[in-house]
Amino acid sequence: MIDQLSWVAAYPEILLLVMACAIALADLYVKSALRTATYGLSLATLAGVAWLTAVYASNGQTVSGFGGMIVSDPFANWLKCFAALAMLVTLVYGRAYAGARDMLRGGELFTLSLLSLAGMFVMISGQNFLVIYLGLELLTLSGYALVALRRDDLAATEAAMKYFVLGALASGFLLYGLSMVYGATGSLALPEVVQAIAGGEATLKGSQQVLVLGLVFVVAGLAFKLGVVPFHMWVPDVYHGAPTAVTLMIGGAPKLAAFAIVIRLLVEGMAPLAFDWQGMLAVLAVVSLLVGNLAAIAQTNLKRMLAFSTIAQMGFLLLALVAGVVGGDQGNMANAYASGMFYVITYVLTTLGTFGVILLLSRKGFESEEVSDLAGLNQRSPLYAGVMAVCMFSLAGVPPMVGFYAKLSVLQALLAAPSAFYVGLAVFAVMMSLVGAFYYLRLVKVMYFDEPSQTAGIEAGADVRAVLSVNGALVLLLGVVPGGLMALCAQAIAQLLA
Repeated sequence: MIDQLSWVAAYPEILLLVMACAIALADLYVKSALRTATYGLSLATLAGVAWLTAVYASNGQTVSGFGGMIVSDPFANWLKCFAALAMLVTLVYGRAYAGARDMLRGGELFTLSLLSLAGMFVMISGQNFLVIYLGLELLTLSGYALVALRRDDLAATEAAMKYFVLGALASGFLLYGLSMVYGATGSLALPEVVQAIAGGEATLKGSQQVLVLGLVFVVAGLAFKLGVVPFHMWVPDVYHGAPTAVTLMIGGAPKLAAFAIVIRLLVEGMAPLAFDWQGMLAVLAVVSLLVGNLAAIAQTNLKRMLAFSTIAQMGFLLLALVAGVVGGDQGNMANAYASGMFYVITYVLTTLGTFGVILLLSRKGFESEEVSDLAGLNQRSPLYAGVMAVCMFSLAGVPPMVGFYAKLSVLQALLAAPSAFYVGLAVFAVMMSLVGAFYYLRLVKVMYFDEPSQTAGIEAGADVRAVLSVNGALVLLLGVVPGGLMALCAQAIAQLLA
């Protein structure tokens, strides 16, 4: 029986789905080339959903719904709030870009973005293997269509095919792994799975080997969604080939959902197997930091460089997940996972600012995709050059930007673990950050010290300028006073682990 609390837990998802359908119908009557009414309705929906989830999160209550298949807790609601805001900012930045490339002949960009966000919400709240997988499929299927939205562009079509084929492979990995875990534990619900593993029921059934093998497939599927080495093959090609507005939709808000399902599946569902999955994540983190940073140095294409940067950044995020359980001691879990949550939120904020500037510099018939396209940007627009510089400093981990504090919190979580192995991981991460600083600071040098390669004026609406200014200011401000956001993350994780 579905009770009142089930509807309360699912109100944000229901609102998104209803509005996505309503906007799709309303768009049939919109004649504006930039789909002004559709755009306004989409922003209003995203703002409303962000407000609703923030209210839920502030209440601090944990509500389960539909027989425990979904949960509405502060961890889920804060991530949903930030994901909705990230999608809102993405649409603000990407609308003019999409309009100049005939991507707004219909309202698909807006309806698909709302449906992909609904998929993220289901992933974030899922407490059941099937629910999490359904959310993941809703997100990825919307993503495939978004990448291919520019139908007459060969690069976008090729990127969509690669994304589809590799995405299907990764979904198969994840589903196969979850089916093996189900076979070993006899349940699809995360609370029952963790009880079965902790109580030794899986071992008593002689299914320990099946359980660990299933865990390997689950980690492989999650690694693809995060885009870490060696499951990173799709990231540079999709980032490069997709229209830049869609690249931001793939590289922004979905990272919050990917972090959420890693926490749900590995921490909530398989915490007793932490020794096994933490070892795998440590290997993935090290090779991602190494490959991502070294490959980014060689790139001259801006979007490919940022793709390899993302791979390295996700490697750094995995280090926070590696530090949770040390030798069976779970005392560091709250600190480590709160650091990871803070890291992924601030990374998405910085990514929004970075791609916002790239989208602004693109115009009809011209893609701002090469590093050389940023040459002399400070002479053309000190504001946009300043925002880009702040974001690059943040990604490089230069104080007082928020990226510095995010990296510092992850390193502190590693060093809190009393083991030479974790100290070694922290030292390696610092060394790789120094390598990464080269290609981030190279962009700053190009913007401020090279002669301008473009002379065309930079046109931007008042809404875009306002949002970009706030975006850049937050990257700086949250680095100076990170306490509020860090406390929010710590509180959400503490309640999740309680």
